Amino acid sequence: MSETLLDALGIRLEEISDEKVVGTMEVNEKTKQPLGYLHGGASVALAETVASIGTAHFIDLEKQVCFGLEINANHLRSKREGIVTATATPIHKGKTTMVWSIEVTDETGNLICISRCTVAIKDRRK
Repeated sequence: MSETLLDALGIRLEEISDEKVVGTMEVNEKTKQPLGYLHGGASVALAETVASIGTAHFIDLEKQVCFGLEINANHLRSKREGIVTATATPIHKGKTTMVWSIEVTDETGNLICISRCTVAIKDRRK
């Protein structure tokens, strides 16, 4: 098994369905910035991961591939320890792009980050 960003950050996929994708990530030395708080980039990586996995769920992976095209994020609350959960829900399911709304929350439901991610869908090259 090859190592990926998911492995490096400890991202775990908890649910994949037509309605949503849920992934979790521990706030630890791998996901914190130097001052000891959850790194905004780690939150964004988690958000793009669940959006990309959600897109992959809807396409034919033998014929198509998907890539993050655009992502934005608002970091609303800091986090020093524990687990964060990203829940992605589809806003638009097109043939060439999908748009996802992602909420990153902590164990008590506090909103840590809100994000929107557009994922491009391309035909695989032969």
